[in-house]
Amino acid sequence: MTADLELVKKHIGEYPDFPKKGILFKDIFTALRSGPVCQAVKRLLVDHVRRNCPDVEVIVGLEARGFLFCLLIAAELGIACVPIRKKGKLPGECVRHEYQLEYGTDTFEIQKGSIATGQKVLIVDDLLATGGTMDAANNLVQQVGGIVVQDVVIMELSTLGGRKKLEAAGSKIHSFLQYDDVE
Repeated sequence: MTADLELVKKHIGEYPDFPKKGILFKDIFTALRSGPVCQAVKRLLVDHVRRNCPDVEVIVGLEARGFLFCLLIAAELGIACVPIRKKGKLPGECVRHEYQLEYGTDTFEIQKGSIATGQKVLIVDDLLATGGTMDAANNLVQQVGGIVVQDVVIMELSTLGGRKKLEAAGSKIHSFLQYDDVE
């Protein structure tokens, strides 16, 4: 494990029984309270993209924590930065994708024309759990004509099966930290 990864892991906050009893919440915001951790996260993300996805043209960030990493990577590489948000949060004409939650549905949106047909896209977020939101984002990017090169997350809660779900749908996933202790 690199020194940067060790530093990030050491600063990830843990909150038992949040958002409900029996859940051990892993918090990236706790880690980002440290300037050196912010720098380490930037180095990890940018280095990974440069080495593994050198021809990516657009970085897509998922609401809301993914926005932090999306801009950081895009600015460093000098490429486009595009948000995917919950329904009703983006102005102008949007393309929508409805997806299933544990109890009900939700909808992601992207602004029409924000990704050109055939552009290579990397999607970034802070966490992969069950894979529902990342799968919805992959579908939405494909719906507007983008080619998802890879999904990247800082943390993965491996016991919740998100990776298996995404890989079964043909997605490539990279997580920097994997946790088995979510409950």
